[in-house]
Amino acid sequence: MDDLANDSAVRPLLSEARLIYAITVPLSTAIILANLVIILGISCNRQLYNTPNYFFLSLLVADLCTGVALPFIPWMGLNRPLSFSSCLLVHIFPNFLFLAFLFNLVIVHYERYMCIVSPLHYSSFWVHRRFPLVLLAVWAPPLLYASLPAFGWNNRAGPGWNGCCSRVFPNAFIYLEVYGLLAPAILSIAGMTGRVLWITRGQMKDICRLHRSVATRGGGQASEREQRLNLRYTRCVAAVSLTFLACWVPYIIYIHVCVAFLLSKETRGNSTTHIVLSCTGIGSMAVMPLVLGLANRQYTDPVRKLLHKLRDRWRRRQDSEDMAL
Repeated sequence: MDDLANDSAVRPLLSEARLIYAITVPLSTAIILANLVIILGISCNRQLYNTPNYFFLSLLVADLCTGVALPFIPWMGLNRPLSFSSCLLVHIFPNFLFLAFLFNLVIVHYERYMCIVSPLHYSSFWVHRRFPLVLLAVWAPPLLYASLPAFGWNNRAGPGWNGCCSRVFPNAFIYLEVYGLLAPAILSIAGMTGRVLWITRGQMKDICRLHRSVATRGGGQASEREQRLNLRYTRCVAAVSLTFLACWVPYIIYIHVCVAFLLSKETRGNSTTHIVLSCTGIGSMAVMPLVLGLANRQYTDPVRKLLHKLRDRWRRRQDSEDMAL
């Protein structure tokens, strides 16, 4: 009877583990490899040794750590037979990496936002002058907040404690993290992105107006150039909108739906839904730095040149073998 009970308890965990690893291992591997490629590209180009790229490098390191922790994040909402100290560790460490990633993402967007809003004062911006302090500010607060349950703000003696799951975090801790840290960070990123697009639209109108005045004096028309500029701006807006929808909407759905799952009394029945939402939500958000990095040719030039050299060497070897035959 005990063996049957143990088998019935182990089978759901095995099926959940297969589902988690089937989704997270390929996604985590892709995130880790892509981050390593971009980090290698920045490290090999001395022209990229400046403060903005240092911030972006810090973001890539945080994203790399998030990719490493991705297979463990879906387990945070599931019951597991772990001791309380082990339970705290497996919840605090992924939570810290995720919060550090989000803080780094906000500071990268803020730094680039200020570059566009006030380009004349960009070099003397306080973020550049206080780089070590800012870097400490995007790593230390996430560590402190994520460690609060280890210092007593936990639910060990609460009525919901029954094995290791997200109930180790009190409801107030979860609400504060979601609606006090995550939601403002996402809204600030969306606001800065919208403001940049608005500024870009105004600059494009000024350029079109200048083209019209020059064309009028020259007796020609600038409608074709205006159409090109409008088309380019439309593509930019479409790319930003699609990136936001693909990278942020799954995560926004995840944090709102999973708050109900994490705070509900029944988590076993919703385990599959929680696993799929957590994997797609965290994974899609972790793709955001990769989109920013791979879109910059300076970051990928060293790897591209290396691949070209390997391809040329392989072709020369093939040609020499054909000549020998």
